[in-house]
Amino acid sequence: MIDDLWYKNAIVYCVSVGTYMDSNGDGIGDFEGLTRRLDYLHGLGVTTIWLMPFQPSPRRDNGYDIADYYGVDPRYGTLGDFVEFAHGCKQRGIRVIMDLVANHTSDQHPWFQQARSDPKSPYRDWYVWADKKPADADKGVVFPGVQDSTWTRDKQAKAYYFHRFYEFQPDLNTANPHVQAEILKIMGFWLQLGVCGFRMDAVPFVIAEKGANIREPAANYDMLRTFREFLQWRQGDAIILAEANIPPELSMEYFGADGDRLHMIFNFAVNQALFHALATADTSLLAEALEQTRQHPATGQWGQFLRNHDELDLGRLKPEQRQAVFAAFGPEKSMQLYDRGIRRRLAPMLQGDRRRLELATSLMLTLPGTPVFRYGDEIGMGDDLSLPERECARTTMQWSDEPMGGFTRSTEPKRPVIAEGPFGFAHVNVAQQRRDPQSLLNWTERMIRMRKEVPEIGWGEFSVLDTDVPGVLAIRYDWRNNSVLMLHNLRAEACEVRLDPEVSGSHDGLLINLLSEEHSRPEEQRRHRILLEPYGYRWFRIGGLDYLLRRDEI
Repeated sequence: MIDDLWYKNAIVYCVSVGTYMDSNGDGIGDFEGLTRRLDYLHGLGVTTIWLMPFQPSPRRDNGYDIADYYGVDPRYGTLGDFVEFAHGCKQRGIRVIMDLVANHTSDQHPWFQQARSDPKSPYRDWYVWADKKPADADKGVVFPGVQDSTWTRDKQAKAYYFHRFYEFQPDLNTANPHVQAEILKIMGFWLQLGVCGFRMDAVPFVIAEKGANIREPAANYDMLRTFREFLQWRQGDAIILAEANIPPELSMEYFGADGDRLHMIFNFAVNQALFHALATADTSLLAEALEQTRQHPATGQWGQFLRNHDELDLGRLKPEQRQAVFAAFGPEKSMQLYDRGIRRRLAPMLQGDRRRLELATSLMLTLPGTPVFRYGDEIGMGDDLSLPERECARTTMQWSDEPMGGFTRSTEPKRPVIAEGPFGFAHVNVAQQRRDPQSLLNWTERMIRMRKEVPEIGWGEFSVLDTDVPGVLAIRYDWRNNSVLMLHNLRAEACEVRLDPEVSGSHDGLLINLLSEEHSRPEEQRRHRILLEPYGYRWFRIGGLDYLLRRDEI
């Protein structure tokens, strides 16, 4: 059962092929370059690589405008290069999941070109059309300030087409059974070539009703069951990790009450509350979000993350809560995006403060679910705010202090390279941090190794403990007669946490520190007194010195 649910204790690492490693000197990352870096990822402790879109595309939206679902963009290599990459991952015990962009295509996709050119084309009904522009066309835009409508007139088709995102990304009519069958065919194709699952893009829009006369679109949750059943038939351990920024009360609709829909969902509710906690040192909203997202089927799992390739979406926070996060991490308008988010990378948001970077990463690793890293965060990469929209956080990987950060031999890389400032590649790169035992990279590797040795986090039941100390989050996990306790101080001041053994669960009196030799024994009052430095954290295993023997039960 544990092997079948491998994602429960995975370490996921998100990679953009075009920005990771260039092997041929053309200034663009490729699969051959990524394959050369698999030993680095294996050494880091990554167990699953999530590939962002790499199929042929005009690349007007970082590849999410796909023009061919069954190929590899020539800039990144060939299908043969992809298969070699997948084989290299398999040799190292690394699984691969890839983006599945099923909500829309590029307007250059042959399906759309045929649909717009002939109203009798079988592909006409693969998209959503209207003879007149709907009155509410300005409602529901995903990119306010950049996008002003969800309907655009096509001169050749002489009709309006629906697009939830940019106008060059027409929405697929996912209610059409032929479209659904094609989505299954796409999944089957890539499963056959070695992937172990999909990160499905924009799931709420994929399953929503679409049409000019629909005011409150209903969700077709049965579509998710269809996807799940197909994966079970084709490859029993394949998964779907859903991008679904949904209210917590809808989560069971996506997981399925019987665990028969989605395997994993990104926990946007906890992510937003986490950054509010980091900004204010108030953990109450985070504890509330953890409780709200507690429920999921036994086979379901939350994906926990800090930053991803999009903006830090704060849209579900109350206005005053959102402003508190803006003030702390994105005070300037140039740092904000779409009136709801922050477009910076993690390290600049935390001002490069090593203590806070460690705290944030430790929090992500110990929240209920599976951690998902963004490439470059293991070394504290920065951003380039001179780039438009979300491109500022999509710069190339910084491997060394060589020209172009060791990413490419080209003097004119097609993707931005951060060369100036405290986050430039001369100061932040893999090569230097590899040689420094105290570097962020080596610290991250050690933390990942320990996280994989604490399966209670991915599998167990959790309890948020009351410490009576504002700004301290204490979570206990229990699984298979084993327990762990995680403490995090989100404040800039040191504090003392006092825990009764009955509260922490350490009835035999000992808390084993998993990260150092500073174990905790209760004093005469039978209370643990644990000193946490500013932004300090502790990982404890609850129990006596025989805990190492009991780990064999896991």
